[in-house]
Amino acid sequence: MQSRSVARELALLMLGQISDRQPASDLSRTTPLDALLLQALASLSQHVREALDQSATDLEQAQQQLLDSELVDAGGDSLPQVRSHLQQGLSHAEQALNRLSASLELPRLLLLANQEEVRKGALERTRAVVSRRQELDQRLDGVMEGWRLTRLPRIDRDILRLAATDMEDFGTPPAVACNEAVELANRYSDEQGRRMINGVLRRLTNLSG
Repeated sequence: MQSRSVARELALLMLGQISDRQPASDLSRTTPLDALLLQALASLSQHVREALDQSATDLEQAQQQLLDSELVDAGGDSLPQVRSHLQQGLSHAEQALNRLSASLELPRLLLLANQEEVRKGALERTRAVVSRRQELDQRLDGVMEGWRLTRLPRIDRDILRLAATDMEDFGTPPAVACNEAVELANRYSDEQGRRMINGVLRRLTNLSG
C-alpha cells in the first residue's frame, strides 16, 4: 500500500509539469516521462526541505507568542490579551508538530520513490491520466455542484483525475482512493481544496455505485 501511495504522489508531481492543453499523442515525443519522473523526485525533495523550514518558523512564532503572553501578564494588562497570546502560541506549536510529524515520513517516501515498482506505478498512472484526460474531466464535471473543474486550482484537478483513474483503471477501492486523494490534498492543497475533493469524489463513487 505504501508503494502505491508514493507512486500516486510522484504521478501527481509529474502531471503538474504537463500542460492541460498538451495532447497525449505528443507527450512521449516532446516530454520524455523519465525526465518528468526525475523532476518529480526533485520536487519531492524540495517539499521535504520546505516542510522542515516551515516547521521551524511555526516553532519560532509559538515561542514568541508565549513570550509575549508573559510580558503582557507581567505588565499587569488584561487577561484576555494574555489568553489571546497563549492561544496563538499553542496554535503555532500545534501546526509545527503536525508539519514535523508529516516531515518525518518524507525521507522514507524519497527512499521508496527510488524503487522500480514505485517508478513504474508513477509512470503508468501519469500515462493513464493524460491519455484519458478529456473523458475524466467530463465525468468529474458531471458531479461538480455549482462549479466547473476548469475553475479549480491545477493541483486539485490532478488529484481528482488521479483518484478517478485509480478507481477505474487500477482497481483501487473507492474508499481507499478517496482517502489517498484527501491525504494528497492535505499535503499539496488547502482546507477548501480538501473539502471540495472529498465531496466531488464521494458524488462520483455514489454515481458509479
